[in-house]
Amino acid sequence: MVVIPVSDVDRAKEFYGRLGWRLDADFAEGDDFRVIQFTPPGSACSVIFGKNVTAAAPGSAQGLYLIVSGIEAARAELVAHGVDATEVFHDGGSVHAGTDQPYLFGRLRVSGPDPEHRSYHSFVSFNDPDGNGWLLQEITTRLPGRVAGVTTYASAGDLSQALRRAEAAHGQHEARTGQADKNWPDWYAEYMVREQSGEELPQ
Repeated sequence: MVVIPVSDVDRAKEFYGRLGWRLDADFAEGDDFRVIQFTPPGSACSVIFGKNVTAAAPGSAQGLYLIVSGIEAARAELVAHGVDATEVFHDGGSVHAGTDQPYLFGRLRVSGPDPEHRSYHSFVSFNDPDGNGWLLQEITTRLPGRVAGVTTYASAGDLSQALRRAEAAHGQHEARTGQADKNWPDWYAEYMVREQSGEELPQ
């Protein structure tokens, strides 16, 4: 769980909802406490924000990473949702001083994806309305020893919700193609695996 300090709870809720993140919770206790939880597609980590959730200053959360398998497509999706995202960039050789905001490899940002298209080396950054800073990082091949390609659901309820999302998306797929899909179990499986891994969803 990552806590995001915000000044306007409803504005933050609109922003993160617009990203296509799943709204997990929104509850309050009187006028003094409110908490909202969102989960990015395919993520095992959620974010929370609200009223009297943290004493941190709004906008002070920086260097929050979202891992994606295709940096250009992920950036295009952000822009389509109205997010002011940077162009894709890569590191300028471990330069840790300068005016750019720091990230994994320093501060100097060189335009374009990593020339060798190495995992971990291409980025996009954006901020929420309070200035909390996010980075997309492209990873197509994990370092040795990392578990990849495992689809897990925390509960039967989570699995049920995933099946319902796949069912709704599959209905739209059949409407677009104009025919019933007898291979729906394979389509559901592909949809759910991609959703868990944060990849582009099947159409």
